[in-house]
Amino acid sequence: MLRFKGFELNSERAELRREDGQIIKLRPKTFAALHMMATNRGRILTKQELMTAIWPNIHVGEDSLFQCIREIRAALGDEKRQLVKSVSGRGYMFDAEVMPDAPSASPDAVLPPSVPPLPVPTPDPAGWRSRWRPSLILAAVGVCGALGIAVAAPMIARRFQVPDTRAMTVMPIEIRTPDPVTAAMAANVTDQLTDGLSKIRNIRVLAPPRVSAGATEASVSSSPATPDFVVRGDLQRGQTEWEIRARLIESSTGQVQWSGSFTVPFTSLDERLQQTRLTAGIGNPLALRINALTHANISSPESKIVVEQAAAFINQTNRERFAAAQEMLEKAHAAKPDDVDISAALAAHLIRGVQIVWYPPAQTEVIEQRAKTMLDKAVSKESNYIPVLQGYCRFLQTINEFSETLVACENALRFDPWDGLTMFQLGMAQLRLGRFEDALSTFQRADASDTPQVSRWTWLLGAGLTLMCLERYEDALPWLERSLAITPGSGRTQMMIAASYEALGRHDEARAIVAKALQLRPGTTGENVGLPPKNQSPRYLKRANEIVELLVAAGLPPK
Repeated sequence: MLRFKGFELNSERAELRREDGQIIKLRPKTFAALHMMATNRGRILTKQELMTAIWPNIHVGEDSLFQCIREIRAALGDEKRQLVKSVSGRGYMFDAEVMPDAPSASPDAVLPPSVPPLPVPTPDPAGWRSRWRPSLILAAVGVCGALGIAVAAPMIARRFQVPDTRAMTVMPIEIRTPDPVTAAMAANVTDQLTDGLSKIRNIRVLAPPRVSAGATEASVSSSPATPDFVVRGDLQRGQTEWEIRARLIESSTGQVQWSGSFTVPFTSLDERLQQTRLTAGIGNPLALRINALTHANISSPESKIVVEQAAAFINQTNRERFAAAQEMLEKAHAAKPDDVDISAALAAHLIRGVQIVWYPPAQTEVIEQRAKTMLDKAVSKESNYIPVLQGYCRFLQTINEFSETLVACENALRFDPWDGLTMFQLGMAQLRLGRFEDALSTFQRADASDTPQVSRWTWLLGAGLTLMCLERYEDALPWLERSLAITPGSGRTQMMIAASYEALGRHDEARAIVAKALQLRPGTTGENVGLPPKNQSPRYLKRANEIVELLVAAGLPPK
């Protein structure tokens, strides 16, 4: 917590507040800019320094920074530019006294197992407070910082490690059916794929070389500006769907390192969704393959098969399929305890079970600690490997470390901007911080990509829950029904549909759905149906409690 000029800047909750408690909404990038300036008060920060820190590995123009500065000044009422000062020809300086303040711990806050509880201070002679208060404030800030670092240390280490960088060229996607509609779609998907790959942290995208119509791949490879890889693809329009095929070619050898295809219907989707899903259908597996090529400890084909089989088992999650997937991963982990792919998959599976509440509550802490141990070990080997980054993002969101989740998820998306699984975790952190509008935007972005298949039901559920928090129950139902159609066995989606029905006055339907949900989740009550409250914002807690009240009215046992 930072205090200045009647404001509080809370990095844990990503909030700016006035002294009277009013929250001032800031976009994430604007908040990041203000936080950076406040923690560097009195120092001139150059425009380039700010842009590099706020938009790492993404090229943006100065207009983006100017917009952030304008929003900060408006939020602070700094029309005269006395707090955020422009230094001509150099940059910006934050000119205000900034005081750190350790936020009080919530009653249910739990210290990490490795950190012993602080001793209770005993009374001291008169004058103790006045003599030691400055030191205690600094010590408290230090302890809070240490606790945060203890949780987020692996993620922080990842952020500052420089991964292998590869150069890549995306060739224009060819068309198999020459018509204007297909040509336009191919051009748009080429542009979107190029833009997405250019956002990946360890990829440099080079412009395609100028070649004649009959040029071969060998002639491209002999170009003076030869990339490490070339992406080639083609697109065909069928009767009811698009089919896109692509391959990743290593320039030096001509070897095909990856190939894949993807289909998207055009009868039920608007043009924008057709484009984004075609792009993501190729971009997501392509990003995973590129990332794996920089992965030092290449897993065996057998390990990949185990991970894929486990994912297939939980594609339509229910308790039996979940248990079968865990048994498969446990056997593989016992045989190959150092395999990063298997460790990351098992850790993610354990955390998924905690999220869905399919382990006994008494085992939760042990399971979380086991998952963290596996992830820490995986991070020490492969700090920039996508499955590991996904696992840590999921883990932090599950243990309610939401500010760290925001950073970890953004870091994971820098290696795969089409990863809907990570977007779901990001959206849930935003939701539980009370940033409902941001969360809805994130879930909609995940739905636009619609990858990977195993997680499709999650962001639909997230969008439905967010719309319920916004009291838009009618709008929530289509999202929740789509989620239920994909994965009917979790029981959680049924609970949300029942609450929406109850809010809309459809009481009989609500009671029927609650009864079905209780068959899937026996023992669920108004006391345990919600998510753990630690670190959740008052805005979210208020709406979550109101949703529980709707469920109780629809027949959920209160206790």
